[in-house]
Amino acid sequence: MNVQGKMLLALDQGTTSTRAIRFDAALSPLALAQRELAQHYPASGWVEHEPEDIFRDSLVVLRDAMAGCAPGDIAGIGITNQRETVVLWDRASGRALHRAIVWQDRRTADACAALRAGGHEAMLNAKTGLLLDPYFSATKLAWLLDNIAGARAQAERGELAFGTVDCFLLWRLTGGAVHATDATNAARTMLFNITAGDWDEDLLRLFNIPRALLPQVRDCAAAFGETTLLGGRIAIRGMAGDQHAATLGQACFAPGMLKSTYGTGCFALLNTGNAPVFSQNRLLTTLAWQLGGKRTYALEGAIFVAGAAVQWLRDGLGIIATASEAGDLAAQADPAQSVYLVPGFVGLGAPWWDAEARGAIFGLTRNAGRAELARAALEAVAYQTKDLLDAMRADWPGMGETVLRVDGGMTASDFTMQFLADLLGAPVDRPTVMETTALGAAYLAGMQAGLLPGPDQADNIPRASSATHWRLDRRFQPQMAREDAQRKHAGWREAVQRTLTR
Repeated sequence: MNVQGKMLLALDQGTTSTRAIRFDAALSPLALAQRELAQHYPASGWVEHEPEDIFRDSLVVLRDAMAGCAPGDIAGIGITNQRETVVLWDRASGRALHRAIVWQDRRTADACAALRAGGHEAMLNAKTGLLLDPYFSATKLAWLLDNIAGARAQAERGELAFGTVDCFLLWRLTGGAVHATDATNAARTMLFNITAGDWDEDLLRLFNIPRALLPQVRDCAAAFGETTLLGGRIAIRGMAGDQHAATLGQACFAPGMLKSTYGTGCFALLNTGNAPVFSQNRLLTTLAWQLGGKRTYALEGAIFVAGAAVQWLRDGLGIIATASEAGDLAAQADPAQSVYLVPGFVGLGAPWWDAEARGAIFGLTRNAGRAELARAALEAVAYQTKDLLDAMRADWPGMGETVLRVDGGMTASDFTMQFLADLLGAPVDRPTVMETTALGAAYLAGMQAGLLPGPDQADNIPRASSATHWRLDRRFQPQMAREDAQRKHAGWREAVQRTLTR
């Protein structure tokens, strides 16, 4: 393999922003560029993005992150992305037929309910590891085909292409030369059989999806083509959904290792090794990654609202000016107040999966104010995480007691991370590089370029470190009395029960 450069470029296309980070060969960050992404809410429960905004912003941040270096200095690009978000585009022009339907969007809740009532969820879960929920891509894609005039006929003629955001970006970056995705993104569409490792004909029939729409599925580290849009030829060598990339970035290489990412939502992944573990507690079974044709599986808990609750404090209520203020304000809250925010703004994810639930605040008194609301928003993240870990432990007793590795923007809040450790009664490790999603994408590109070892070569590295690219910033140890933590969590569970609709 002829690799000239020794630097790696990661494109991290997220729900609220697009960023690019340039790393050296040891995966230390050298440069970062970021742009916020506009959100569109055309109806209640609907969330959309403009695909042209996504592509334009991606080019801008990639070029900015490359400032001062030449294309020949870059050994490869890794792409990571918001998962489940659906783009449908014209193969001839590369232009999307509609705004992207975002993973948070709930417009297909009725369609999911009808399929569940029809008895399809057990079959779907056995094939995909997922549950019938608007969160996933299949019903979103079906909605586009049914609601855009002529789209289904065009799809049947092979004139259209479907993809998650990674796939759309790859198509545009390669000038339409490559229509491919990786196994982790495919596994989130509700159309991919995670044990067979291919698109599933039964699921395509169930959702009435023409196979001609679908991309080729490749390993997470693979030859994904080249782009010439950054001043010269640069190979695209890695691709993974954001949570899978973060799992690699957190070096959770051994079964039993666990990470949780706190961005717009919160996503906890537990490595379960080379065999899928199907949940009895409404968690998701998914691919952690696929390398060399071999699949590593994970149990996943998905929380729809984490950092989005802090955005609501800022943009909806106006009680903070910046997200970083939330922790300081929360620390001023009256400890005698027991205010709970159940952030069901777009329904509740795991382990509840109630698409119709909506947000609610419990425990308000006349003395509750800005500080108590801020504390409730941050504490909700910890409560939801504990719900996920309790379900994981029930599904996979081999998990035992474990350290939680955390990443994402919310982990900058010492208040939030300390409360998380207190509530879990377990250590919480924050790494020096918190942008582990981009780190994982760069790691994949570095593996494919031959610059970095794969996870299978980390077996002889002590579990505490697991990889040379993972370095500890701070460990938060539990300090709260267990009876207090249990009492607080019991109050949370009561609040959640009062918001559920089924």
